[in-house]
Amino acid sequence: MESLYSYAWLIPVLPLIGAVIVGSGLISLNQATNRLRQLNAVLIVSLSGAAMVLSFALLWSQIHGHAPYTRSFDWAAAGNFHLKMGYVIDHLSALMLVIVTTVAFLVMIYTDGYMAHDPGYVRFYSYLSIFASSMLGLVISPNLVQVYIFWELVGMCSYLLVGFWFDRKSAADAAQKAFVTNRVGDFGLLLGMLGLYWATNSFDFQIMGDRLEELVSTGSLSGALAALFAILVFLGPVAKSAQFPLHVWLPDAMEGPTPISALIHAATMVAAGVFLIARMYPVFDHIPIAMTVIAWTGAFTAFLGASIALTQNDIKKGLAYSTISQLGYMVMAMGIGGYTAGLFHLMTHAYFKAMLFLDSGSVIHGMEGVVGHDPIVAQDMRVMGGLRKYMPITALTFLIGNLAICGIPPFAGFWSKDEILHLAFEANPALWLVGWLTAGLTAFYMFRMYFMTFEGEFRGNNMALRKFVAVNRGFAPAQPVFGPGAMDVKELDHDTDEQDHEQDHDHGHGHSHSPHESPLTMTLPLMILAVPSTLIGLVGKPWENYFEGFIYPPGEVIEEAAHHFDWNEFYIMGGSSVGIALIGITLASLMYLHKKIDPATIVLKFPSLYKLSLNKWYFDDIYDRLFVQGSRRLARQIMEVDYRVIDGAVNLTGLATIISGEGLKYLENGRAQFYALIVFAAVLGFVIVFSVV
Repeated sequence: MESLYSYAWLIPVLPLIGAVIVGSGLISLNQATNRLRQLNAVLIVSLSGAAMVLSFALLWSQIHGHAPYTRSFDWAAAGNFHLKMGYVIDHLSALMLVIVTTVAFLVMIYTDGYMAHDPGYVRFYSYLSIFASSMLGLVISPNLVQVYIFWELVGMCSYLLVGFWFDRKSAADAAQKAFVTNRVGDFGLLLGMLGLYWATNSFDFQIMGDRLEELVSTGSLSGALAALFAILVFLGPVAKSAQFPLHVWLPDAMEGPTPISALIHAATMVAAGVFLIARMYPVFDHIPIAMTVIAWTGAFTAFLGASIALTQNDIKKGLAYSTISQLGYMVMAMGIGGYTAGLFHLMTHAYFKAMLFLDSGSVIHGMEGVVGHDPIVAQDMRVMGGLRKYMPITALTFLIGNLAICGIPPFAGFWSKDEILHLAFEANPALWLVGWLTAGLTAFYMFRMYFMTFEGEFRGNNMALRKFVAVNRGFAPAQPVFGPGAMDVKELDHDTDEQDHEQDHDHGHGHSHSPHESPLTMTLPLMILAVPSTLIGLVGKPWENYFEGFIYPPGEVIEEAAHHFDWNEFYIMGGSSVGIALIGITLASLMYLHKKIDPATIVLKFPSLYKLSLNKWYFDDIYDRLFVQGSRRLARQIMEVDYRVIDGAVNLTGLATIISGEGLKYLENGRAQFYALIVFAAVLGFVIVFSVV
């Protein structure tokens, strides 16, 4: 078994090898490599599958009691400074390896169907492979410096993948926004790293935590300064896991192809932030101020994301804000000391959110056959409806994912979310209230998405509706005459002959009249992901919590003695969370399935709240005015200073040189008598001056 651990380094290296081989082929033999697209895909998927098998073997070994394994070597040394690199396999890294490799493997299979006709098919596979490799390298890193190296690689890969369709301005802008926003958080992380090293003289997670606690307890280091270092480190996860106030990049990242949306939201980039909080837990756990900041940041982000998702019409952006909200739950759990609960929700969320995003890709794939390749129209739920009869597998798996994320037992999300809410109630009832209300909003907007997409009549052939969505770019008009996802019939009053003519024109270009189910390469990963989305939560049942026995905070000893389980408490807490979810589902069904409640009426009663949600709490507008426009104004002012002061001084120096040179050249005539006269005049001038003085 020890030999298995000695080869654990292959897990991140195998996908990297695939990316290097395919990438080298694209650079040197581009046309030949693109012609062998299927062969390249098989190579990358096979290497990813091998990494997944090795990850499962390591997890199985850790479950059966193998001691954590660390292998390292000196990477840099100077005097007493020694920086080690290597890898560590413990319970946390083994779990994360399995999550990342399984989701990445299924996403790569799915990609074959989704990107089948894309000219960048091979390039996309190489990007996916290096992205997975970067995340796998991050989770096995034994110290903070190595984490930071892979942290930046993950950010670079997300930039490449979000901007994969770089010829589309919106995609290029989204990639730039993601990159810049994450640099803000990463700068804080770097400052925090350096501060912790200055205080503890180590980059090792456990050593940093132990020494920092000792320094603060003895008074050698101010508690406020320790809290500052911890919060600066936390800025890294705030950006990567899209927490307030650095959450604005994640919804725009939906401009990338859907497979990468699934990978980012389930197992790689956003999961990296929660993972780093878990790794840094020995530091955070001893700093109450930092834990409070983490908890309330997560709670506010959870509510913020859910409140914005209520009015989103783009199916992928609705799921993006859902991810922001669910990540808020995980961060809140970490902040209240729920280490196990936060990672449990990270695991369950990875599977059902990957499935939901791949479902959305399946829907978009089916819709493009009807509405064309305009992403604004193909992703808008207002032109969907009734897809369940055309896409039964996609509809069923989306429903399973909905039940999981809404916390309906026995689906996976119930067990992990209920544990977080239970701990939040014990820690601070105000946090529980925010999480409980967020659970209700989650159930409402998720079933709003389901009913608008899969139930009712198919609306994709309504040319007036499609034109409206395309013209309005997914936004409502200035005067809200209809509610979230509801169309005002007056907007659809167009001439029937015009509709028929445009439909005939579209059909003449090869568009079908109805959507279709996706190919097996896309539906197979959905069906596989439906299994853990349904069952994996059972490993964390509160009365028989195997997950808690395997994943627990560093330094904590789990007692073997069985603890008393309070069924009444479970029924009350679990019943309240299920109850609020059922209320949300009921309201969604009354609005969007049975049409008993008109969303337009609610919008007219609360137009300010509707606009607040629709405009994403105006954060993008505020940031644009403060930072984008503000930076431009500052740049213009600096340019004026440069033009008038710096350039002016340089030009003045040159002008003075020219004038003096032009003037002095007339004094250089070559006559000795003239030079003697000048000398005499100068001497006479000095005599007069000194005589007066």
